[in-house]
Amino acid sequence: MSDDLVRDTGGGPERQILRLVEIMRRLRDPVGGCPWDLEQDFGTIAPYTLEEAHEVADVIAREAWDELPGELGDLLFQVVYHAQMAEEAGLFGFDAVVRAISDKMLSRHPHVFGDESRDKSSAQQTADWERIKAAERGAAKEGGAGVLDGVALGLPALVRAVKLQKRAARVGFDWPSTEQVVAKIAEEAAELVEAREVLTKTEVEEEFGDLLFVMANLARHLEVDPEAALRGANAKFTRRFGRIEEWLAQAGKRPADSDLAEMDALWNRAKAEEKAAKAAVSRKRDT
Repeated sequence: MSDDLVRDTGGGPERQILRLVEIMRRLRDPVGGCPWDLEQDFGTIAPYTLEEAHEVADVIAREAWDELPGELGDLLFQVVYHAQMAEEAGLFGFDAVVRAISDKMLSRHPHVFGDESRDKSSAQQTADWERIKAAERGAAKEGGAGVLDGVALGLPALVRAVKLQKRAARVGFDWPSTEQVVAKIAEEAAELVEAREVLTKTEVEEEFGDLLFVMANLARHLEVDPEAALRGANAKFTRRFGRIEEWLAQAGKRPADSDLAEMDALWNRAKAEEKAAKAAVSRKRDT
């Protein structure tokens, strides 16, 4: 029966979930499984889980919708992988994972699945969500949860910084205005530059971390996702540097054969090219 299930490409989502769970079980089978898969544990698989999540985000950012099913499948496989290892260790199974998230969605949406009114703004629903989460954390921890409890250590650092600051802001620990955040950024940056010659490498790293933390705070005040903003900046840099390489190649050169002045001029050319393209799209949209 298991061979038939593994090779069965038909059926609805329930059938295909069962198929994926069985494939994972076979990969980890001590007798006939895959040697590589059998060597893995939670710690070795966790980096792949993060990588797959980032690849999903990348596909969405590129709007490569034809790639999204495959990337979501890779991410789903990571969930099944962890659940299989947990079942082998006698901890829980895949059904517990699905049950946990289903129960959580029910409890956190009382305006949909309960008696609460649906006549709420998105902001109010977000506030209710956080209130319910805080209550869950408090119930799970003896003596009640701390304000910063539950912010995962494994999050990207910028994301975690914003989440920590949001938690602190809820109890009033926050700058009241964006201008104060900007002033703090200028202060931290100036201190770092002035002291870099007398600080140890560890101290410079610490001070730079403080600066990044305040930058994350500015992102929060501006309601900007710092990870998305930095991904956009990375994409822009990659795109424009690629144009520099193209133009240098047309002249029979490589970046190593050029100098900063030439490449900077080409950078500005690429920047102007992008602005002109955006303006053309805007004009077309307005006509």
